[in-house]
Amino acid sequence: MSRVKLINAEEAPLLARPFYASGDPGPIVAALAQVPELLDVAMPFIGATLGPSFIPLRPKELVILRTSAVLQCRYCVEVHTVVASEAGLTADELVALREERPLAEVFDRPDELALLQWVDALALGRGPIADPIADAVRGHWGEPAMVELTVLVGTTMMLNRLCTGLELPTSPETLTRLAELGFSR
Repeated sequence: MSRVKLINAEEAPLLARPFYASGDPGPIVAALAQVPELLDVAMPFIGATLGPSFIPLRPKELVILRTSAVLQCRYCVEVHTVVASEAGLTADELVALREERPLAEVFDRPDELALLQWVDALALGRGPIADPIADAVRGHWGEPAMVELTVLVGTTMMLNRLCTGLELPTSPETLTRLAELGFSR
């Protein structure tokens, strides 16, 4: 049960109604609809950050799922385990990203390992990131991607805290898909 009322389409304030036009917008929108002025600016930003860009879906899902796992956001881990699976990540990769197996046992590509070290340093660390970690990300991904991936980690962290703090519920459909993938709560 969510800590706040999730606003349904019939109760949605005028500014929030466009987000319900295609049906159930999910719990993040339903919670943010409590403050439609915030919803109106947050969702385009979130969409631009998590949506299509020159960075492929696989590395984006590596970032989102790993960030969510290290910050222990149940909702985001559950949702993005399914999304990452649909993006082609293997069961072993999903298990490692969820901190249920060491990353080095599963990932061997230097660019992905550098990215995952960057995620861990940003999501778990305090203060500056060690130069070797930053240099590895810059070397493998380039500076524009380094900036975008850093914003992606930060946005995911913000969403993790929102979903965890408000105890947003995972949909029954997602829970069914998780069970089909061999993951349970």
